[in-house]
Amino acid sequence: MRFRSKRYKKAAADVGEGKVSLAEAVARIKGWGTTKFDQMVECVLWLGIDPRQADQAVRGAISLPHGIGKSMRVIAFCEDSEAEQAKKAGAIEAGGDELIKKVSDGWLDFDVAVAHPKMMGKVGKLGRVLGPQGKMPTPKSGTVTPDIMQAVKDYAAGKVEYRNDSGGNVHVPVGKLSFEATKLVENIEALLGHIKRIKPNSVRGAYFKKVCLSATMSPSVEIEVS
Repeated sequence: MRFRSKRYKKAAADVGEGKVSLAEAVARIKGWGTTKFDQMVECVLWLGIDPRQADQAVRGAISLPHGIGKSMRVIAFCEDSEAEQAKKAGAIEAGGDELIKKVSDGWLDFDVAVAHPKMMGKVGKLGRVLGPQGKMPTPKSGTVTPDIMQAVKDYAAGKVEYRNDSGGNVHVPVGKLSFEATKLVENIEALLGHIKRIKPNSVRGAYFKKVCLSATMSPSVEIEVS
């Protein structure tokens, strides 16, 4: 049986039933107290998509207005002549064949990998290593791009990748619990607006089936979404 702290149990008792406004959801989570670390706040969207259909996949990346309070460790697959520039832009590692071999040998101590299109013929061989980790560069998420320097800057600053799981859920970090309530609200509004804009054309019926907000150590609160 999973252990729940007294703080969590007290918060769970205060959740109540039904949906609340976004502002109220943020206020509740912030009001449940803090821990010894700054908790990450996450938004989980259950979408009315069929995950088995390729044309209903929801995947991409977004830069939230106030970031997520966390810098990302980025590597860049690029020509060796561009490696130094990529590192100056914020990449912890950059280059071609040597970096590909390093990753192929099992080094995965990074959060995001970006790649120049010219490198994908070689990087594609890393699919079995990076795919299960969710770190394989793809054009759809913006991690395969000719503008390597800008991609490195964006992801190092906290640009967030997302993709639906097999249940049609999308999990996205939206900031830290220490953020001002207005900044969390604005980040979540930006996320919801973005996900709404990329609704697959083949989806029928309710798109947002359920949207919940929670912190690392808190229960979730369901948000009213129009």
